[in-house]
Amino acid sequence: MNRKQSGITLIGFLVVLAVVGFAAFIGMKLFPMYQEYYSVRTAMKGLAGEPGVADMDPSKIQDLFFRRLYINYSESVKPANVKFERTDGGWKMRVNYEVRRELVGNLDVVGRFDTTENLTRQGSVD
Repeated sequence: MNRKQSGITLIGFLVVLAVVGFAAFIGMKLFPMYQEYYSVRTAMKGLAGEPGVADMDPSKIQDLFFRRLYINYSESVKPANVKFERTDGGWKMRVNYEVRRELVGNLDVVGRFDTTENLTRQGSVD
């Protein structure tokens, strides 16, 4: 009677477990960086929909932007990372920043994020 063995061996299971564990570890390090980036994008899109944003002073727009980021607990974006450029009918807002997180020992993971949004919504400013 020959039995054909099927399934995974203990060593195979440990290898698969190590690979999945490493992928989960990397994901836990990267997820907050991208979550913060999507918070920045959401804040910028919210500003773009703000009535009268095209006529506002850049310092007022920047203040509104950082208020929105404060709600989302964003810490990586600094005022020096936010630039404004005058365009026809409004402003072009650019946020360019870098996030560095420790990975293992002396290895870091670095994320560079650069996004722009046109702030051209006309309307009354309250």
